Amino acid sequence: MTTYKRLVLASRPQGEVVPENFRLEEVAVPALNEGEVLIRNHYLSLDPYMRMRMEDVKSYAAPQALGETMIGGTVGEIVESKNPKFAIGDKVQGMMGWAEMGVSDGTLLRKLDTTHIPLSAYLGSVGMPGMTAWYGLTQIMQPKEGETIVVSAASGAVGSVVGQLAKQRGCRAVGIAGGKDKCDYVVNELGFDACVDYKAGNLVGDLEKATPKGIDAVFENVGGKVFDASLARMNPFGRIALCGMIAGYDGEPMPINNARVFLTMRLTMRGFIVSEHMDLWPQGLKELGTLVATGKLKFRESVSDGLASAPDAFIGLLKGKNFGKQLVKLI
Repeated sequence: MTTYKRLVLASRPQGEVVPENFRLEEVAVPALNEGEVLIRNHYLSLDPYMRMRMEDVKSYAAPQALGETMIGGTVGEIVESKNPKFAIGDKVQGMMGWAEMGVSDGTLLRKLDTTHIPLSAYLGSVGMPGMTAWYGLTQIMQPKEGETIVVSAASGAVGSVVGQLAKQRGCRAVGIAGGKDKCDYVVNELGFDACVDYKAGNLVGDLEKATPKGIDAVFENVGGKVFDASLARMNPFGRIALCGMIAGYDGEPMPINNARVFLTMRLTMRGFIVSEHMDLWPQGLKELGTLVATGKLKFRESVSDGLASAPDAFIGLLKGKNFGKQLVKLI
């Protein structure tokens, strides 16, 4: 290959993301310098955090630059190497972005063993989403046997892992998801004790029935009315891992209507960015990898075909149209 395709951010969204915010380009495959490797990406990960990075606002990381390859996690195969630590044919995980190929000096590359774990899983349950779930649950929620934990976006790449890990620790796991099919999957396939369909029109009442002893810890991915419903059911000294607020990513105001409960129930809430806790990744990935390899941690993927499909797949992800981890197959 002498050229490859990439998607760049052409303009910043004004409200909802639209396909015109992206531009597909064909660029030359660069010559490698000493210490570099060339990677042919097989899968691209699409994740909600990308929406925040598209905004030119103060945040935990610099905004995505206009005219540059969109940020994103990838897994692929090394096709050329001038780095003695990597050989042609090595499978690797990195941040090559929305592109068919990428060059790395090896600093942020992770070699992958696909003997018992599918390559794509390293972008899901055994990658950043899995570690997000593991960190939020074990380090912030700190569940105790017999407690009730609630997970919003429970059928997604992160939420599905949170609930399964909680069950393995002896907790009652209650999910919140959109639609009967997703809720059925959360209960029947993932093993949650219950799942509330927020689209059914009785979120507050259904959550009350699913949490008869109240809620001890929440893993929050959504915000808005979903978060308010969970807050209203919190037990004293409850813990909240704030992972995302996808309901407000397009600019909608996100007030917490039940803020008073933080005082009356003496709650603790902590937001976190999992990439800031790399010291714990080996521990978490060891547990997650073992569980996936032995079939004790289940996952589901939504896969769109070809780089050009990424914008529509990403917009669908933000609207909850995906089922499980959203990937783009590049080869």
